[in-house]
Amino acid sequence: MDQIQITTVKAASSSRLVEVAKFDHQVTGVTVSGDGRVFVNFPRWTDDAPVSVAELHPDGHITPYPDEAWNAWRNAKATQMPVAKHFVCVQSVVADQHGALWVLDPAAPGNEKILPGGPKLVRIDLATNEVTKVILFDESVAIHGTYLNDIRFSPDGTTGYITDSGTRGAIIVVDLHAGTAFRVLDGHPSTQVEPDVVVEIEGKPLRRPDGRQPAFAADGIALSKDGATLYWQALTGRTLYSVPTAMLTRATPAAHIEEHVSRVTTTCVADGLWMSRSGTLYVTSPGDCAVKSWNGSELVIAVEDPRLRWPDTLSEGPDGTIYVTASHMQDTVWFKPGAPVSLATELFAFSPKA
Repeated sequence: MDQIQITTVKAASSSRLVEVAKFDHQVTGVTVSGDGRVFVNFPRWTDDAPVSVAELHPDGHITPYPDEAWNAWRNAKATQMPVAKHFVCVQSVVADQHGALWVLDPAAPGNEKILPGGPKLVRIDLATNEVTKVILFDESVAIHGTYLNDIRFSPDGTTGYITDSGTRGAIIVVDLHAGTAFRVLDGHPSTQVEPDVVVEIEGKPLRRPDGRQPAFAADGIALSKDGATLYWQALTGRTLYSVPTAMLTRATPAAHIEEHVSRVTTTCVADGLWMSRSGTLYVTSPGDCAVKSWNGSELVIAVEDPRLRWPDTLSEGPDGTIYVTASHMQDTVWFKPGAPVSLATELFAFSPKA
């Protein structure tokens, strides 16, 4: 099958931000397993990427993961390929603490219409590289306009928490053992676009040719290390929210959950969140090409570099290195008519101790 081209680069030792890899398609997600394996994903937003999920090897090459069959989907062949057995438009990959890689597939190419039967969460055993579970989300969970964005897992491995960044934001709670899910905070102000927020890049509003700006609801998500507190915010927003995970049950009345939502702090327009093993909350900041950390009272810059064009997703290696994708959202044909459909994007890394 076609391969995404990749180049590995060693940055100068004086650079805080190290370029790990460069891709010729738009990358969004990255995750690092407990034994240091690195995985990335390429959503089909503006082009029909030849690989959805890939493992990035130490020598710099990538391979479709877990195999070519799961990565064989092509938009042009959509009617010939069962959506439940192929990656359609993968938005996020996350390795858990229990030997699995989870692939979150909103199945909405172009970030538009959901393909019926396609939204899913796929579990891959990292020891065998085999798919061991596929959780399909029906219309009661992946409602019209849903875009499954990112996921975090409870420390005991029983529950997943997904942000829906679509037209009606929400948090989706998944029972990973039973394979069932339900929506909470559906349409609640904490999961919605903040109408007064303007997304700016390099000091200028980011607009499509028709004047629209990026409008994404609940997007970045993080979980406290003890699993007791869930954090999230809308990408088109500047407010970080939290809720006790003990509230997120089917039996808890919606009003009771809403009463326990807290406004944590004012942040920035942010795409990705990450809670490190040391308990530091990292926040990506596309507006100033930076990753910031929250020290409990304010956001401070962890790393800032013009190469970080739309820092998107964060992950942490076993040695504490923080990885971040640069998805170049502002460089897509959505915002730059005539730009190449396929983008050159990067994976970077930095040490919080540097």
